[in-house]
Amino acid sequence: MTLKNTLIAGVSAASLMCGAASAEISDGVVKIGLMSDMSGTYSDVAGEGAAVAAQMAIEEFGGTVAGAPIEIVTADHQNKADIAANKAREWGDTGQVDAFAELVTTSVALAVFEVAKQQNKIALVSGSASSPLTGDACIPTGLHWTYNTRALAVGTGSAIVKEGGDSWYFLTADYAFGEALERDVSAVVEAAGGTVVGSAKHPFPASDFSSFILQAQASGAKVIGLANAGADTVNAIKAANEFGVVAAGQKIAGLLVFMTNVKSIGQDVAQGLQMTVSFYWDMDDETRAWSQKFYERTGKMPTGIQAGTYSSVLHYLKAIEATGSDDTDTVLAKMREMPVEDMFAKGGVLRTDGRMVHDMYLAEVKKPSESEGEWDLLKIVRTIPGEEAYGPLSESTCPTK
Repeated sequence: MTLKNTLIAGVSAASLMCGAASAEISDGVVKIGLMSDMSGTYSDVAGEGAAVAAQMAIEEFGGTVAGAPIEIVTADHQNKADIAANKAREWGDTGQVDAFAELVTTSVALAVFEVAKQQNKIALVSGSASSPLTGDACIPTGLHWTYNTRALAVGTGSAIVKEGGDSWYFLTADYAFGEALERDVSAVVEAAGGTVVGSAKHPFPASDFSSFILQAQASGAKVIGLANAGADTVNAIKAANEFGVVAAGQKIAGLLVFMTNVKSIGQDVAQGLQMTVSFYWDMDDETRAWSQKFYERTGKMPTGIQAGTYSSVLHYLKAIEATGSDDTDTVLAKMREMPVEDMFAKGGVLRTDGRMVHDMYLAEVKKPSESEGEWDLLKIVRTIPGEEAYGPLSESTCPTK
């Protein structure tokens, strides 16, 4: 049985048991369409794990909300904007989907934003990182949940400059996300008195980083900033290790690194690497309990993208329950009115530009000798308050804020 069929089967029984749905639910069903990279560069950090996380949120409601059954459908967008846009349009036009979820890869999120704007449907973005999603590219119904490139820059970029890493060379994924991450980190580096000596764009996705690492070495920069993510980051760090970059005195800055990436790289290679994270499974009793349930289903501890997907879907369902309606404008107003309170975020605030403001964390990969278990990989160095991470609403360039 496929994941999609499993998820739908999981809610079918609830559909039969709930009887007549609430009159305020437009077609008698609340349906969420989750799109992610199920097989490519970002599948490990988002993918099927994000669908499992969304299903866990649905199960907290017993499979129904405001008297109506909840259904979830999933699709692999293959990191292609045209596939994502076509699927979103199909789901909205004929599939009775009420909201889109996850949407890793900035080009995908931007494509689905266009459909969501046309159809007046909520888009719950978890995996995509580009700060323009709540800036110039914002839409009234687009909600950016888990992190963004500004927060990553404020965390990792500023920390490394403070430690003396004041000259940077970037290896940048050649699409909107990589460009936004390089731009945001460059601004932080320069504001702190550092310099950017150059950059090189690499294909997305890429497997061979040899030539790019050699260019970065030749630049003489103290820091090689990886403005990429997923398998691209893993491959770049492995290549840097093979070329002895760190041993020769340069520092590698992984600007969007996940715990599963650390597992792929190897803790012995990744130890000491600093990263900015939205979530870590071992932060408190609540995160540990939820993450253990996730682990029992997937065999892995959750990434921030997966935990953020859970949080966004849960908050969406809470708003439907509170209003008794799935009307987009009604639900959006309630989502903004209620604080985001769950194991992912405490006192989160959903702003009018679509940004969900919550604390972020500067983390460091532990030495193997410091770990007490397979997934005991990170230590939290600093909590970054939400407004420091994302900036005030007054700085947002969203035209509809």
